[in-house]
Amino acid sequence: MELQLALDLVNIPQAIELVKEVEEHIDIVEIGTPVVINEGLRAVKEMKEAFPSLKVLADLKIMDAAGYEVMKASEAGADIITILGAAEDMSIKGAVEEAKKQGKKILVDMIAVKDLETRAQEVDAFGVDYICVHTGYDLQAVGKNSFEDLQTIKRVVKNAKTAVAGGIKLETLPEVIKAQPDLVIVGGGITGQADIKGAAAQMQKLVKQG
Repeated sequence: MELQLALDLVNIPQAIELVKEVEEHIDIVEIGTPVVINEGLRAVKEMKEAFPSLKVLADLKIMDAAGYEVMKASEAGADIITILGAAEDMSIKGAVEEAKKQGKKILVDMIAVKDLETRAQEVDAFGVDYICVHTGYDLQAVGKNSFEDLQTIKRVVKNAKTAVAGGIKLETLPEVIKAQPDLVIVGGGITGQADIKGAAAQMQKLVKQG
């Protein structure tokens, strides 16, 4: 089980400072969609250059022109690139094809997918590397989480690794780990804490025991 730190509300220098604090406790650092929108793929490039031993995920949430966008993120140094489960089959297949060419991985974000079970089976068959259940900010605000969704996709996904994101905190992490995802994605549960390093270390310990 791996731990991914999602960085959303930072600029590039802040992101690098944050990762310096927790580098030893995380496996993957995510350049979140807001950072990509604000800073561009330069954020991915600078993060990879600063931390060559960490895997960097570019959360592009691709919806179209997938081959091209995967190629550009790969050139910037991303190890994993995200595409939406709601995208066209052709787009997801195109993303997978380009990622394989570049030696990179694809994570499918199932945010807003209505029939999770069916879509998870479909995208699993396209050869994606990760399938992620994700409760976005707007639904977290009304008390939703991804834990049940994780159990749903765990039942049907045969090839891809499973991932979970959205509102995970230290106190809810044991419940998440019980469902045995391959990747746990945490944002504010680490970055919003007073002791960022301590929070990351505690989470890492639970994830590695899981």
